[in-house]
Amino acid sequence: MTLDRTMLAFAGTMVLLSVALTMWVSSYFVWFTVFIGLNLMQSAFTGFCPAAIVFRKLGVKPGTAF
Repeated sequence: MTLDRTMLAFAGTMVLLSVALTMWVSSYFVWFTVFIGLNLMQSAFTGFCPAAIVFRKLGVKPGTAF
């Protein structure tokens, strides 16, 4: 799997996890969802993504998603 696809899968998983935590643990976990959304937006504009750096160091090969 390429870095782009890995990032899409990771972001989707984190959003679903945060929604589940909001529903079943505490409504304050909605702020985790907000943080994920803000991080995705800043990454789109700046090109800086901490998770992508971690995945690259773990050996995920760069490439385009589509």
